[in-house]
Amino acid sequence: MVRRSNKDEVQAIRALARVARLLERSSGDLNLAHYRVLSAIAEGSERASRVADRLTLGKPTVSAAVESLTKRGLLLREDVADDRRATTLSLTPAGEAALAAVDREMLGHLDDLLGRTPDPAQVLESLGQLGQALDQLAAERTARRKAQ
Repeated sequence: MVRRSNKDEVQAIRALARVARLLERSSGDLNLAHYRVLSAIAEGSERASRVADRLTLGKPTVSAAVESLTKRGLLLREDVADDRRATTLSLTPAGEAALAAVDREMLGHLDDLLGRTPDPAQVLESLGQLGQALDQLAAERTARRKAQ
Protein backbone atom coordinates (compact mmCIF):
# COMPACT_ATOMS: atom_id res chain seq x y z
CA MET A 1 0.00 0.00 0.00
CA VAL A 2 1.30 3.45 -0.92
CA ARG A 3 1.36 6.06 1.79
CA ARG A 4 -0.62 9.19 0.97
CA SER A 5 2.46 11.36 1.61
CA ASN A 6 3.94 9.89 -1.57
CA LYS A 7 1.01 10.99 -3.71
CA ASP A 8 3.02 13.43 -5.88
CA GLU A 9 5.80 10.91 -6.42
CA VAL A 10 3.33 8.17 -7.33
CA GLN A 11 1.62 10.53 -9.79
CA ALA A 12 5.02 11.32 -11.33
CA ILE A 13 5.86 7.62 -11.70
CA ARG A 14 2.51 6.90 -13.28
CA ALA A 15 2.91 9.84 -15.66
CA LEU A 16 6.35 8.58 -16.70
CA ALA A 17 4.90 5.13 -17.33
CA ARG A 18 2.15 6.65 -19.49
CA VAL A 19 4.68 8.74 -21.43
CA ALA A 20 6.77 5.60 -21.98
CA ARG A 21 3.70 3.84 -23.40
CA LEU A 22 2.94 6.80 -25.68
CA LEU A 23 6.51 6.79 -26.96
CA GLU A 24 6.45 3.04 -27.43
CA ARG A 25 3.31 3.30 -29.57
CA SER A 26 5.04 5.91 -31.72
CA SER A 27 8.20 3.85 -32.28
CA GLY A 28 6.91 2.38 -35.53
CA ASP A 29 8.68 -0.79 -36.63
CA LEU A 30 11.03 -0.61 -33.64
CA ASN A 31 10.01 -1.71 -30.20
CA LEU A 32 11.12 0.58 -27.41
CA ALA A 33 13.98 -1.73 -26.37
CA HIS A 34 15.37 -1.70 -29.91
CA TYR A 35 14.95 2.07 -30.06
CA ARG A 36 16.91 2.41 -26.82
CA VAL A 37 19.72 0.19 -28.12
CA LEU A 38 19.96 2.10 -31.42
CA SER A 39 19.95 5.40 -29.54
CA ALA A 40 22.72 4.29 -27.18
CA ILE A 41 24.89 3.14 -30.08
CA ALA A 42 24.23 6.38 -31.96
CA GLU A 43 25.38 8.28 -28.85
CA GLY A 44 28.69 6.42 -28.80
CA SER A 45 28.17 3.26 -26.74
CA GLU A 46 29.63 1.11 -29.47
CA ARG A 47 30.08 -2.18 -27.58
CA ALA A 48 27.22 -4.34 -26.34
CA SER A 49 28.60 -4.34 -22.78
CA ARG A 50 28.63 -0.53 -22.74
CA VAL A 51 25.10 -0.41 -24.13
CA ALA A 52 23.98 -2.81 -21.40
CA ASP A 53 25.64 -0.66 -18.72
CA ARG A 54 24.23 2.60 -20.07
CA LEU A 55 20.70 1.23 -20.37
CA THR A 56 20.93 -0.89 -17.19
CA LEU A 57 19.92 -3.95 -19.16
CA GLY A 58 21.28 -7.45 -18.92
CA LYS A 59 23.88 -8.43 -21.48
CA PRO A 60 21.70 -11.28 -22.83
CA THR A 61 18.88 -8.78 -23.45
CA VAL A 62 21.20 -6.45 -25.34
CA SER A 63 22.76 -9.34 -27.25
CA ALA A 64 19.32 -10.48 -28.42
CA ALA A 65 18.43 -6.93 -29.50
CA VAL A 66 21.76 -6.54 -31.32
CA GLU A 67 21.21 -9.85 -33.10
CA SER A 68 17.72 -8.82 -34.20
CA LEU A 69 18.79 -5.34 -35.30
CA THR A 70 21.75 -6.77 -37.20
CA LYS A 71 19.51 -9.26 -39.03
CA ARG A 72 17.20 -6.38 -39.97
CA GLY A 73 20.14 -4.47 -41.45
CA LEU A 74 19.99 -1.65 -38.90
CA LEU A 75 23.26 -2.43 -37.09
CA LEU A 76 26.71 -3.44 -38.23
CA ARG A 77 29.03 -5.57 -36.08
CA GLU A 78 32.76 -5.37 -36.66
CA ASP A 79 35.50 -7.34 -34.93
CA VAL A 80 37.98 -5.45 -32.77
CA ALA A 81 41.49 -6.04 -34.10
CA ASP A 82 43.21 -6.59 -30.75
CA ASP A 83 40.39 -8.48 -28.99
CA ARG A 84 38.91 -11.51 -30.73
CA ARG A 85 35.94 -11.66 -28.35
CA ALA A 86 34.89 -8.03 -28.80
CA THR A 87 32.92 -6.38 -31.56
CA THR A 88 32.05 -2.77 -32.15
CA LEU A 89 28.57 -1.76 -33.14
CA SER A 90 27.51 1.00 -35.48
CA LEU A 91 24.32 2.03 -37.19
CA THR A 92 23.93 1.27 -40.87
CA PRO A 93 22.42 3.96 -43.10
CA ALA A 94 19.10 2.10 -42.73
CA GLY A 95 19.54 2.13 -38.94
CA GLU A 96 20.23 5.85 -38.96
CA ALA A 97 17.13 6.44 -41.09
CA ALA A 98 14.95 4.26 -38.84
CA LEU A 99 16.21 6.03 -35.71
CA ALA A 100 15.66 9.46 -37.27
CA ALA A 101 12.11 8.54 -38.30
CA VAL A 102 11.23 7.34 -34.79
CA ASP A 103 12.90 10.40 -33.24
CA ARG A 104 10.73 12.67 -35.42
CA GLU A 105 7.57 10.82 -34.43
CA MET A 106 8.44 10.89 -30.74
CA LEU A 107 9.44 14.56 -30.88
CA GLY A 108 6.01 15.35 -32.30
CA HIS A 109 4.35 13.66 -29.34
CA LEU A 110 6.72 15.32 -26.87
CA ASP A 111 6.09 18.76 -28.41
CA ASP A 112 2.34 18.16 -28.13
CA LEU A 113 2.66 17.14 -24.46
CA LEU A 114 4.98 20.02 -23.61
CA GLY A 115 2.57 22.46 -25.23
CA ARG A 116 -0.07 21.32 -22.75
CA THR A 117 2.06 22.20 -19.71
CA PRO A 118 2.26 25.63 -18.05
CA ASP A 119 6.06 25.83 -18.51
CA PRO A 120 7.33 23.62 -21.34
CA ALA A 121 10.95 24.77 -20.93
CA GLN A 122 10.94 23.80 -17.25
CA VAL A 123 9.51 20.35 -18.00
CA LEU A 124 12.09 19.80 -20.73
CA GLU A 125 14.90 20.92 -18.42
CA SER A 126 13.64 18.59 -15.69
CA LEU A 127 13.55 15.66 -18.11
CA GLY A 128 17.12 16.49 -19.11
CA GLN A 129 18.11 16.44 -15.45
CA LEU A 130 16.48 13.02 -15.07
CA GLY A 131 18.54 11.82 -18.04
CA GLN A 132 21.72 13.10 -16.40
CA ALA A 133 20.78 11.39 -13.14
CA LEU A 134 20.24 8.12 -15.03
CA ASP A 135 23.68 8.49 -16.65
CA GLN A 136 25.26 9.04 -13.21
CA LEU A 137 23.48 5.99 -11.82
CA ALA A 138 24.69 3.84 -14.72
CA ALA A 139 28.27 5.11 -14.29
CA GLU A 140 28.16 4.30 -10.56
CA ARG A 141 26.89 0.78 -11.24
CA THR A 142 29.63 0.22 -13.79
CA ALA A 143 32.29 1.49 -11.39
CA ARG A 144 31.00 -0.79 -8.61
CA ARG A 145 31.08 -3.83 -10.92
CA LYS A 146 34.61 -3.06 -12.03
CA ALA A 147 35.74 -2.60 -8.43
CA GLN A 148 34.51 -6.08 -7.46
